[in-house]
Amino acid sequence: ASFTRSGINYQSGAKTPMSAIFASVFLGLILLIIAPLTAYLPIAAMGGIILVVAYDLIDFKQIVQISRTSKQELIVLSITFISTLLLHLEFAIYVGVIFSLIFYLQRTSRPRIVSVVPVVHNGIRQFKNAEAYHQKECPQIKILRIDGSLFFGAAEHFGRALEKVKEEGYKHIIIIATGMNFIDISGAELLVNYSDKFKQSGITLYLCAMNKTVRDFMEKGKYNKAFGLDNIFENKELAIENIYRKLDKEICRQCDIRLFMECRKEFGEIK
Repeated sequence: ASFTRSGINYQSGAKTPMSAIFASVFLGLILLIIAPLTAYLPIAAMGGIILVVAYDLIDFKQIVQISRTSKQELIVLSITFISTLLLHLEFAIYVGVIFSLIFYLQRTSRPRIVSVVPVVHNGIRQFKNAEAYHQKECPQIKILRIDGSLFFGAAEHFGRALEKVKEEGYKHIIIIATGMNFIDISGAELLVNYSDKFKQSGITLYLCAMNKTVRDFMEKGKYNKAFGLDNIFENKELAIENIYRKLDKEICRQCDIRLFMECRKEFGEIK
């Protein structure tokens, strides 16, 4: 095995591990046939060839791109490079992989949780970041979109977000799960536990727009029943339509935001 030999194989267009077998066969033939002649090869020349091959393996454009794009990736690159000078090559690669996993877990353990509001564009209702659009939110319904997986590492972060919403005094909290690509037992149990906990405080937690993977997991573990089938909706429109019926209409009457089309229809702003 040789890192420089792998580099030559790559530059030569090798596609399969057969290239390593051919290289071994040719090397064996060279040693058997012309081994005595290799004694006359200057070691400095052989070292120069290896250095040239190794230099060609360095992708300077990619390094510059990494330095501009991501500080975490640059840290992984730097640590891996330093490790290659201090450790065996295979261990240096392991160090780089371990630090990559650490940063990955750090990112995924804090999924982005965004407050969204419905925005009508060309007659179509879309849900956009409330802060980005400078749009006031409904005083009774809080709509959250989670952009990331809900697994054991992210459970605490998501729980803190729900507790913060509870303190804001909302009675209905909708979780839009379109960006939730994966959920594990810890995440599912978190949803069930908070659903039960919030009910004791008069707050209802809803789920909507789950993808097939998350929906199947919830059904397989019967977490959907524990959460409450009446509080799970196929899409955002159905969720808004059903939850709107449960709102305190006196609060709606005094509200001037009129965020939902259902509000504007009921109070005569649109037909």
